[in-house]
Amino acid sequence: MSSKQKTYYIHTFGCQSNKSDSERIAGDYEARGYSEAKAWQDCDELVINTCAIRKRAEDKVLGLVQNILKHFRESDKPRPKLILTGCMTHHANERLYELLPDIDEILPINEVGFNQAAVRKDKKHAWIPISVGCNSYCTYCIVPYSRGREKSRDEADIMNEVQRLVDQGYNEITLLGMNVNSWGLEKVGVPMRKMMMEDDNFTREDLPDNQTQYLTSTDTPPFVRLLQNITKFDQIIKIRFMSSNPWDFHDELIEEIGNNKKIDRYVHLPIQSGSNDVLYRMNRGYTVEKYLAVVNKLRALDSDVVIGTDIIVGFPGETNEEFNETVELAKKIDWKVGFVAIYSPRPGTASWRLYKEDEIPHKIKKKRWEILDKIINKDNMSDRPKVI
Repeated sequence: MSSKQKTYYIHTFGCQSNKSDSERIAGDYEARGYSEAKAWQDCDELVINTCAIRKRAEDKVLGLVQNILKHFRESDKPRPKLILTGCMTHHANERLYELLPDIDEILPINEVGFNQAAVRKDKKHAWIPISVGCNSYCTYCIVPYSRGREKSRDEADIMNEVQRLVDQGYNEITLLGMNVNSWGLEKVGVPMRKMMMEDDNFTREDLPDNQTQYLTSTDTPPFVRLLQNITKFDQIIKIRFMSSNPWDFHDELIEEIGNNKKIDRYVHLPIQSGSNDVLYRMNRGYTVEKYLAVVNKLRALDSDVVIGTDIIVGFPGETNEEFNETVELAKKIDWKVGFVAIYSPRPGTASWRLYKEDEIPHKIKKKRWEILDKIINKDNMSDRPKVI
């Protein structure tokens, strides 16, 4: 008599990269003979793919685990094996087991690979990761510590995946990376976490600019060539990518977007703040003027291009004047989509170490969030572009 087929369920928090990772985790399970359960209440193994970009995201994970444990304490079913992965793995295992003592296994997110085909539920659109990790050190961001140093995926591997998707009938793809613009560039630089932990006198001035983490390309940027090669597939009708950053949004990329109509007219370009002083404290590696130059070039090449962005309000030390600079920039640029976030200190980041004394009361942060969200999002509800 054959044994019952084992089942898995994946609960995903966070961004498109996490969702893509979950598709690949599912592929690994199904290659091992598992089938997907319809709900976490009915599985043998439950994977929780976590987000850690803000404390609130981690709180949601803790809440879910408590609900799971409560459910199975009150149920006659055996509890599934609980596996934690995703960006919360930036905490050392010891700390994670303190936070979540009932977790059975921790799977570092950088061990989620490409050994099995992803299991995708959308049969028209597919996410394709082109890089993992991040080489940039924006002071507020936990990603370099949760996902490690940036590594570009081999071009042949990417193109083979595109071919398989085309063969399966897919016609829309989104290329994913923490910074897709830097795909294929030669990486340089030092692990900043080690530098910070070893130097008691570490200051903001010790942080290198994000641009210096790569050698300058003397030819067409590799990411532009990748877009051109994917465009050659006649069956692909729409190409999207995220995320991009202003410091290396090359002129060649702008020209490719303007000339290549297969590339979506929606461009997501994070600004984070409309104040140059705040951008410096964030170590974003560009000025408002540089950002505006990219936006103006994009719109000059194609008036149908629309811009979306990410903004953090309440970054340590943000004055009323600095916040108002962001408000004025929002009115000037007219972003069609804005993911506005309230700053949350993340232990281990540079801002957590450097700016502890400059924390802004949550009440002020929330008010600033409401102002920007209304200007960017609520006032644009009628003509917001589709964002995958």
